Amino acid sequence: MTDPTINLRSDTQTLPTDRMRRAMAEAELGDETYGEDPTVLRLEAMAAERLGMEAALLVISGTMANLVALMTHCRPSDEVFLDREAHVLWYESGGLCSVAGVVPTVVASQRGHILPDALDAAVRPPNIHYPRPRLVWLENTHNRGGGSVMPVDRQRAVEQVARERGLAIHLDGARLFNAAVAQGLPATELTRGVDTAIVDLSKGLACPLGALVLGSREFIAEARFRKRILGGGMRQAGVIAACGIVAFEELTERLADDHRRARALAERLADIPGYTVDVGGVETNMVYADVSALGASDEVVAALRTEGLVVSNRPPRQIRLVTHLQVTDEMVDEALRRMARVADKLAGRPS
Repeated sequence: MTDPTINLRSDTQTLPTDRMRRAMAEAELGDETYGEDPTVLRLEAMAAERLGMEAALLVISGTMANLVALMTHCRPSDEVFLDREAHVLWYESGGLCSVAGVVPTVVASQRGHILPDALDAAVRPPNIHYPRPRLVWLENTHNRGGGSVMPVDRQRAVEQVARERGLAIHLDGARLFNAAVAQGLPATELTRGVDTAIVDLSKGLACPLGALVLGSREFIAEARFRKRILGGGMRQAGVIAACGIVAFEELTERLADDHRRARALAERLADIPGYTVDVGGVETNMVYADVSALGASDEVVAALRTEGLVVSNRPPRQIRLVTHLQVTDEMVDEALRRMARVADKLAGRPS
């Protein structure tokens, strides 16, 4: 009998909990587009309170949440300041340019987190030849930064520069609760200095879909209109919101378990020849490993899949492994055994 597949591709691979499934079946429903779904309204109010914002808006995905925020903050030819590895640049199909029409300006960063002095230097004085500087874009935790956390003091310094320069601040907090748990801080500490934020419900929070845009009441009212333009109006969306409510009630603090397992995975993987891991850089639930000693990353990913281990490819040299709700300590142990076997095969070592 073939051993079960272990899926460490992403925390988007999570499945809803039993309580979520019951909550979906039992949710009180209405029409979300008309503002009449009581379960959606409850989730939006809960999210705003938990994250220290005035209001929240449920949308289908984190990508839509970021796009709605962009379209609400900016008009075409407005300038957005962000780091070169930002998720919105890499993985959101270019919507910031093709749909929102904004001009992205890359700012120097460290592990994905903008440097305050670099931001200050990037903002040009008003000139009819330049795009209009409008928005600073933060990401916490940072995906391509290895799941890194933006230190609060760095965030405060960036916020200060933004205010001095008359810029609004958006926080792509798809994994905001990971960042908060990793620093032992309430999530409100990470949102109190920004104008808007998003939280993705379908990653570490295990919902089957959904994300939230958060901001002032005025901002969310306009965001609701932008969401409608994108075709994001929903009907009986309480079946989605019900899962989000369970996630807020039960799953945010348990993210510490994912972080612990990721660290243990990194420490032991670093001891297997062929995998190079910056163990100290593993701050949350992501582990990046350089596999160039074994071959191209796509070859390693394919070889791992034949052993029943699914990981993400980060070509040409890296792979990514992500711990999440459905990953147990025993799965980590087995994943490491499979990775060791693959390393031996690819390196021509006897197993």
